[in-house]
Amino acid sequence: MPPSLFVLGDSISIQYGPYLEQMLQGICGYARKEEVAEGTQTPDYPAGANGGDSSMALAYLRHRFEEEGFAPNMLLLNCGLHDVKTNPKTGRTQVSLADYARNLRQILALVQQRPIKLIWVRTTVVDDARHNSRVSEFHRFNRDVLAFNGAADEIFGSTGVTIIDLNRFTANLSGEVYCDHVHFTEPVRAQQAAFIAGYIAATLQASQR
Repeated sequence: MPPSLFVLGDSISIQYGPYLEQMLQGICGYARKEEVAEGTQTPDYPAGANGGDSSMALAYLRHRFEEEGFAPNMLLLNCGLHDVKTNPKTGRTQVSLADYARNLRQILALVQQRPIKLIWVRTTVVDDARHNSRVSEFHRFNRDVLAFNGAADEIFGSTGVTIIDLNRFTANLSGEVYCDHVHFTEPVRAQQAAFIAGYIAATLQASQR
């Protein structure tokens, strides 16, 4: 049986997901958090396939790990874009930096109890002016993305977790990368998937040595 990958992430992962699944054919199995039968989903409000913020990701994994059949070989994980959503009136992020770090440590502890390889994807860059001129309900700031990514780097960097720097990769792409306030064009999604697929293939090769 080929190794299996499970993806838990926000709308960025949903959008590069079909390309990633295609690129991993013959390399590993692919599955992700799925749509729910009831309710609606938009890219900015987590439901169904969207993993949401770190608190939601932690709750989801706690639930799934209670299921006997949930045992992927690899977990591709990201959360951050929903955590940094900022209330324009109070200036508070949806999840504080301290709580974000606490949630990631608890996720790490859960995964370390199981024979699962954790692969962390750094949160993609935010263009403050572009985002906040187009979305009024909440704001996002790249300074928070940097701080939250830094916290994740510190937690995962010394534990053997593979870290995929999708932030820097995407920021280094030339031309127009956004299709709206924070999501990416189809060509960028395909490039992101190829970048991630390379890491996954390398991780599998290293585990087989």
